[in-house]
Amino acid sequence: MEKLVELTLCKEGSETCEEQGDHLKVCSQAYTCCTQEMEERYSQLSKHDFRNAVVELSNHLQTMFSSRYKKFDEFFKELLENAEKSLNDMFVRTYGRLYMQNSELFKDLFVELKRYYVGGNVNLEEMLNDFWARLLERMFRLVNPQYHFTDEYLECVSKYTEQLKPFGDVPRKLKLQVTRAFVAARTFAQGLAVARDVISKVSAVNPTPQGTQALLKMMYCPHCRGLTSVKPCYNYCFNVMRGCLANQGDLDAEWNIFMGSMLLVAERLEGPFNIESVMDPIDVKISDAIMNMQENSMQVSQKVFQGCGQPKTLAQGRTARSVSEGGFSARFRPYNPEERPTTAAGTSLDRLVTDVKEKLKQAKKFWSSLPGNICSDEKISVGTGNENECWNGSAKSRYDFAVTGNGLASQVNNPEVEVDITKPDMVIRRQIMVLRVMTNKLKNAYSGNDVDFIDVSEESSGEESGSGCEFQQCSTEFEFNATEVTGSSNKSDKKVNTSAAPSSGLSQAALFLSVLVLAMQRQWR
Repeated sequence: MEKLVELTLCKEGSETCEEQGDHLKVCSQAYTCCTQEMEERYSQLSKHDFRNAVVELSNHLQTMFSSRYKKFDEFFKELLENAEKSLNDMFVRTYGRLYMQNSELFKDLFVELKRYYVGGNVNLEEMLNDFWARLLERMFRLVNPQYHFTDEYLECVSKYTEQLKPFGDVPRKLKLQVTRAFVAARTFAQGLAVARDVISKVSAVNPTPQGTQALLKMMYCPHCRGLTSVKPCYNYCFNVMRGCLANQGDLDAEWNIFMGSMLLVAERLEGPFNIESVMDPIDVKISDAIMNMQENSMQVSQKVFQGCGQPKTLAQGRTARSVSEGGFSARFRPYNPEERPTTAAGTSLDRLVTDVKEKLKQAKKFWSSLPGNICSDEKISVGTGNENECWNGSAKSRYDFAVTGNGLASQVNNPEVEVDITKPDMVIRRQIMVLRVMTNKLKNAYSGNDVDFIDVSEESSGEESGSGCEFQQCSTEFEFNATEVTGSSNKSDKKVNTSAAPSSGLSQAALFLSVLVLAMQRQWR
């Protein structure tokens, strides 16, 4: 948009400002040098300048979350790729043909881990239990090549996995470590993506007609008086911005809780839920489990025979041929740690987490600070100095009104912007609920509980905030899912869907969801 200031006759000290301003709708109707058309164009320009100021400040934060999400996502995916390659290389060297003939079992493990991370419907606990049960079936055949085992018999064998602990304590420990680490990693990455998308939606501000009038009066009405170089008083600007960004101010409380939850999960990633410390040595851990099964194969086999019955013996020729075909040479060759390749491509999760923690701390109180940050820009107002040499909305003089509070409810007494506090911006209300749901997922992840994946790509796009609307004119839908990881394989899924009904105020379902989430938050605190 072209700079309208250059197209007007409103020069500083211009003698053309002698026309009565009865034709103006917003600016002073005393002597003016603006036509009605010029006032309208100034109105459009003030809206444009305001939007640009909000986007400029928001873009920096949005870019930060976007870049950090990309780094974390790339790191987690690369970590899985490297862990799979490390296991494959080590097991080929350690177990040779025996591993290659059974490699699909391990490949399936990593396929499921990757599928879980990218949002697949994978129950980590059940998936890992299935992996160890399948591995036991393969191992049991290999350590007992003289017997013929039917599928029904092997199914019976797998039932003894928990009782006999043929792989020692490795499955239990690895299941706990993998579940916690993957839940934390996936949820943290989702949190970064949600933060990015919330900023994108909320920063697309569409001022109300009353807000547009206040912006015009503050930014360009002094031009119609020939005061083109006089900037608005800081507190005056603050009140206008607080009014125009009233709904964004309401986002601040939930945003700060969300940032705090992200910081807590980040600390978990640095400590007990560090996915790098789990995945780097996963090949050694699985190898330890295999060696444990090999060393205790006789005791395990005897107990299985007692529980499942004595299997049929193969003919001597078939037994020898079975051993030869399986590549089994009585004992597995133990692994050599020096043969194990390095992983994680030299990237450190600790460095990534340390960096993003600082950014999360800086992002707190972003929305409540936004009006002040805009007014601190020397292009917008005079700043905190020169309070007597600034535009106060009607003249070049001191501004005497106090600064109003933050948020929608506080604008009832805003002296500069008429704000209807009964019509909250539904775009921002949706984003507040998105933050609440994501915060709850982060808190579950912090406690080691699994949470359902949020597909952020399904969020509606192209929304603008700031206009506000009646509840009966706006509809919204939210979905909440949480699955707790416990010692048993039973899962409890909770799903609550709410949509605004065509009635005055929130529907009972929406109120129930809000109360439920808030109650869970109070319990967390």
